Amino acid sequence: MTAASPTLLPVLDEAGRAALFTEARTANTFSDEPVTDETLRAVWELAQWPPTAANTQPLRVVFVRSDEGKARLLPLLAEGNRAKSEAAPVVAILAADLDFHVHSDHTFPVKPGFRDGLESQGREGREGMARFNGTLQAGYVLLAARAHGLATGPMAGFDADAVTAEFLPGGRHRALLVVNLGHPGPDAWHPRLPRLAADEVLTFA
Repeated sequence: MTAASPTLLPVLDEAGRAALFTEARTANTFSDEPVTDETLRAVWELAQWPPTAANTQPLRVVFVRSDEGKARLLPLLAEGNRAKSEAAPVVAILAADLDFHVHSDHTFPVKPGFRDGLESQGREGREGMARFNGTLQAGYVLLAARAHGLATGPMAGFDADAVTAEFLPGGRHRALLVVNLGHPGPDAWHPRLPRLAADEVLTFA
């Protein structure tokens, strides 16, 4: 981090930007180097800090890495994703907790009655908020994993209902994303694909 004046936020240096953004890519192979519980907890300790609406924090994570867990998960993935997930030391199931509001008295004490209002909506009424904010948090997890030196491989190619039923039964959770985590193996990276230019994306009002 570069030094900043008291009135300015610090700016991430080029190495930090490269690790998180410009040089980071989706990994398609992984080495057999293990990922420790301490590293996985450290990823979450970092990922928990960015914002969610009303500090709802609906993301829940299941780290799958045992042979038994992989045997349950792999058949529920798209066929093209199975080999790389089998090789990854850890596969994270990122899910939204539709009952996130039960923690709101603690996480959002500035608004008394917030929990009761969400309770009255039922799970169906809370699902949109849970999914949106859980998806935001999924992005934070990817950046936090990169910040801890891990390669990531996010995948939407899986049977979300089946993964939810197998690993998060009971109706409270919805699987959002599956992410391979580990250290890159041989030929882990496909060539960098193009990005849209700023003039194709940005307008100013």
